[in-house]
Amino acid sequence: MSPATAAMDELIRIIEQLRGPNGCPWDREQSSRSMVRFLIEEAYELADAIASDHAEHIREELGDVLFHILFITQMHSEEGQFDLEQVCREISAKMKRRHPHVFGSVRVADSAEVVRNWQEIKRGEKGAGQRPSALDAVPAGLPGLMRAYAVSERAARVRFDWEDLSGVLAKLQEELTEFNAAVGRNDTDQAALEFGDVLFTMVNVARFGGVHPETALGAAVQKFERRFRRMEAVVADSGRDLASVPQTEKDRIWEAVKSEERQKH
Repeated sequence: MSPATAAMDELIRIIEQLRGPNGCPWDREQSSRSMVRFLIEEAYELADAIASDHAEHIREELGDVLFHILFITQMHSEEGQFDLEQVCREISAKMKRRHPHVFGSVRVADSAEVVRNWQEIKRGEKGAGQRPSALDAVPAGLPGLMRAYAVSERAARVRFDWEDLSGVLAKLQEELTEFNAAVGRNDTDQAALEFGDVLFTMVNVARFGGVHPETALGAAVQKFERRFRRMEAVVADSGRDLASVPQTEKDRIWEAVKSEERQKH
């Protein structure tokens, strides 16, 4: 038995004990539905760790995600629905089936062809007689930016898309004009709809630029938060509260903080 297999077995035994008759009352009360939000939270914490590029943090968060996956699997195993072996065998078969260029004799020219083959195989798995949508695989529960990107990407795969970035930017300008007009009329309901169109178009601007909007926005928020906290510290060192500082001075401190960051990099 390899060290990794032994470690996995130990983790499974821990989960079984937590769920057992003499286990933890809280763990025994949980269901798949109750655990979903914790799994999602852990996935976001893993995403933050990966963004930080801190190996120890990534390792820890991977463990948390793995624990929740195994925990949910254990609950279904207790109900006699499926077990970890079935989960592993099913995903193994799927990966082999969807990578015929690795596990079969299919030849591919590049990664774009891999993606096209993947989608064709996936459509074939749905069975004859069905009329699946290109958008079927997009989870309804994804956060807004991630879902918008996934929907746009899948629409583009069936060639419903702009020709190039300039076309998307022209659409963005059109949407901004419509948003401006709605705001000018004090039509809050229409302004909300038009702002949604602006955001959706911006997602496509990001896609054409080879940027994922969720990742980009997350990085921008982290940067803002880092600079804002530094500005707060500078003001606090002068014995004042940030709210009492004139905006012109805040702007000056903000620019100084930005300059400090540039010098460090």
